[in-house]
Amino acid sequence: MKISRLLCIAALGGLAACQQGGGGATADAAKDPGAEPAATVNGQTISKNLLEFYVKAATGKAVSDLAPEKRQEALDALVRVHVVGEQAVKDKLDADKDIAAQLALVRLEVLQRAAQAKYLKDKTPTDAELRSEYETQVAQMPKTEYRARHILVPTEDGAKAAIAALNKGARFEDLAKRDSIDGSKERGGDLGWFTPQTMVKPFADAVMGLKKGETTATPVQSQFRWHVIRLEDSRDVQAPPFDGVKDQLTQVVLAKKFKGYADELLKTAKVEKKL
Repeated sequence: MKISRLLCIAALGGLAACQQGGGGATADAAKDPGAEPAATVNGQTISKNLLEFYVKAATGKAVSDLAPEKRQEALDALVRVHVVGEQAVKDKLDADKDIAAQLALVRLEVLQRAAQAKYLKDKTPTDAELRSEYETQVAQMPKTEYRARHILVPTEDGAKAAIAALNKGARFEDLAKRDSIDGSKERGGDLGWFTPQTMVKPFADAVMGLKKGETTATPVQSQFRWHVIRLEDSRDVQAPPFDGVKDQLTQVVLAKKFKGYADELLKTAKVEKKL
């Protein structure tokens, strides 16, 4: 987590403390020693819990593992953001609609991550679940990838002129280097290997309609202007080995499980859309 993100969360906590007051700190500390103050700012508490969270997220260490000077640096950072947060409340910046929305979103994001961690705590995917997801992903993979060159020009007439020159024996690579407005021109228009899904549809459709070594007979238009395309080669896509993608599969399965949990909550929620 980035320091700026941590400070944003710390600021959210600071703003809440500014708005609610700090009178309950003593009672809270009796229940949780972490609620004891690491510092107070104008009577408001920066708890040891908040400092511990900040340090662990920023460094991966506990406060007690830090050298004294580093511990003070972390606390000073929280004091600084608290002071600025207090002034922001005094200036009524939290009443600004955009800032209020941002604070609300940060709160919701934190709560969602907490809910996700709690729900998934005992739901580690089994090997059978991972293999099932692997088969699903492999089935959805493109079956073929292509290597092609293109000449990209601003006008249809320019593309037609390039095709005419090719028909008269001009080298594709030379025309691409001379006339193409695409970054691939220095490579003679070579785009390397790609799957159709990574290209805009008109370009992908044209490539898939070509045979190896064949060039488009007419210009192909896309949002990037006009293409002349030559298919260099094609090959079958090889799926990665299961063991090499288990970590990614785990994240996908966990995400699907949590989505299912959220979907169930939505079914029972009373939602009234006003748009």
